[in-house]
Parts: sequence; C-alpha cells; structure tokens
Amino acid sequence: MKEKVLVGMSGGVDSSVCVYLLQQQGYEVEGVFLHLWDDDEKCRRAGHVGCCGADAVEDARAVCSVLSIPLHVVSMKEEFLGRVVDSFCDSYLKGSTPNPCIECNRFIKWKGMMDTAARQKAGYVATGHYASVIRREDGRYALKRGSIKKDQTYVLYRLTQEQLSKTLFPLGEYDKAQIRSIAKEAGIPVAAKRDSQDVCFIPDGDHGAFIRDRMGSKAACEGEFVLTDGTVIGRHKGIYNYTYGQRKGLGVAYGEPLFVVGMDTTNNRVVLGRNEECYRDWLEAVKVNHVSQERFNEEKTYIAKIRYSDPGSRCHVEYVDEDAGRIRVNFERPVRAVTPGQAVVLYDGDYVAGGGMITL
Repeated sequence: MKEKVLVGMSGGVDSSVCVYLLQQQGYEVEGVFLHLWDDDEKCRRAGHVGCCGADAVEDARAVCSVLSIPLHVVSMKEEFLGRVVDSFCDSYLKGSTPNPCIECNRFIKWKGMMDTAARQKAGYVATGHYASVIRREDGRYALKRGSIKKDQTYVLYRLTQEQLSKTLFPLGEYDKAQIRSIAKEAGIPVAAKRDSQDVCFIPDGDHGAFIRDRMGSKAACEGEFVLTDGTVIGRHKGIYNYTYGQRKGLGVAYGEPLFVVGMDTTNNRVVLGRNEECYRDWLEAVKVNHVSQERFNEEKTYIAKIRYSDPGSRCHVEYVDEDAGRIRVNFERPVRAVTPGQAVVLYDGDYVAGGGMITL
C-alpha cells in the first residue's frame, strides 16, 4: 500500500473518479468535503449543480460508501465568505471582473485540504482537476496542461510550490468522456451527474442581483455611459453590472454597436466604444506567482491566456517592478477585452510558467 492521500470531494464525477484511480494505483485514500456555501434550494430552482452545499455532500457520502473510504466534512464557510464572496463583490464594485475559483483554490480549498491532511497524517492531497504536477530537474514543481479537450491549469496558477509538492492530479491525461466511462464501469453513482457551474454561490448566473442583495446601498450607484471622448450618451445601472468587451444588456441606444471598453470608477462612468476599441497589445499584472520558472525570461516568447476560455496569444514579458511582483505583458498581436480582475496565465509549451492578476 502506497502513502495516504486525501482527496477533495465535491460530489461530482471528477473527484469521484480521482478516488477510484488512486485506489487502483495502490494509495490509501480518504475523502474530505469542504462545506463552503449553503443555498441548495436556490440551486434547485435554477437547475444548478452545486459543489459545496448540503446536496453535494450527500452525493460525496454516497460515492465514498461505494468506494469504501471515510469522508471528513470540514466547514470553511466563514473563510469562504470573507476571502472569496466578499472579495468578489468588492472587486465588481471597483470595476474589476474577478475569477473567484482562482482565489478559492489557493486560499480555501488547498488550505482546507492540506490542514485536514496534516491532521489525518496523509502525505498528499488530490483533486479531480484536469492538470498534472511534474517535478523538474531543477527541483521546481510545474503545472502541466491537461488533455487537449480538458485543461484546468488556468484556475490553478496561484498554487504555491509547497502546495504543488503535496498535490496529485490523477485526471491529467484523461478527457471528460473517458472519466464518465470509468465512473460508469466502476459503478460510481454520480457517473452521469452534470458538471457544476464556475461560480458556485451564484446558481442563476445573475451576479448583478447577487451583489445588490449582498452589498445593499453600496451597490446603488447609477451613473453615466460615456464615449471614449467623454460624450454622455445614457445612464448605467451600476458599474458592477458590466464587464470589458460586453455588448448585450447595455440598455443604451446609439447609431452603431457599442461595447464596454473601460471603467472610470473615479467618476462612476462606464466607457463605451466601437469593437476595434476593445483591442490592446499590452497589459500589466500584479500578485505574480512563478510556477515552473523562478522568474520569467524577458527574451522568451510565451503563450498568454487572459481568461479561462482564451485559446492563448503569443507574447513577451517584462518586469515593471520585480520586487513588488508587477509585470507587463506585450502581445505580438492585439487581443480583445483585456479585463482587470481576471488572470493572465503564461505558458511555456505545456507548462504554466506563472501568472498574475490583470490591473490595466
């Protein structure tokens, strides 16, 4: 029997097959469910499959029963609320569009899993993410892309070297169809369960309504729509309702299609422009985390993803303030809708070189 591994369970098919594959590899496996959020009734009404509430934990229990492993249930609601939910709302009010999964992975999920692993004397933690961890010849731990059809390294780029050194990703070489097939053959009860949505605490996808409900008067901030030359052309319903590159749902009439090209938070204005004004050939990012490389090579060409679904663009990196973790990414061709609050993740071939949070 190999070392003990603690698997983060969500009640979904990916984490369930993660357990099964590790068992097949000879590991002693236990599960942990991190209880982060409660709004199961709202999830049911929206037809949303949650990954961190009461319904999900029951699915996780059923899987653990079939696979004959114990399940530890750990509440991290307070930490999740402060670090992820409130931060999400604050960012939108400041004109940014955050990716809460990135923050949650490093500061909530991995912390919760590794703390529980220490208590249970487990040497590793594991999840059902589509990625791989490779130890390079220089001793650094690198994140490698998942399969062509499924890759989740973008939301994992903030994991530290210590976290990566204790992490296993058994699904890295598989695609979703293969995982569902394995689950069905193994008799795992959630083999056909639908995937959960990205933002687990907003089941209906209406982030504007969620922020209004949560932030109250702080979110009651109507203001002006302006063109890039400052011309006022209408009223917006609050900066938090909009994101860069957006066209639909603006509610403003004009002689040609307009898109969100900027946020003037000082004057509470949303800046609109033509589609070509959505493009730019550089960005700056902060809170840089180096993964496979100790520092970026300013002579090298990287592939940058500026959002989860982005196929990537060729670019070069320079340090604006290396000590402060600020970089500038220069694209070989302009990219559309660079969005503050999102991550820019830099790839060197199949490996995550590192990344940071976009500021401008």
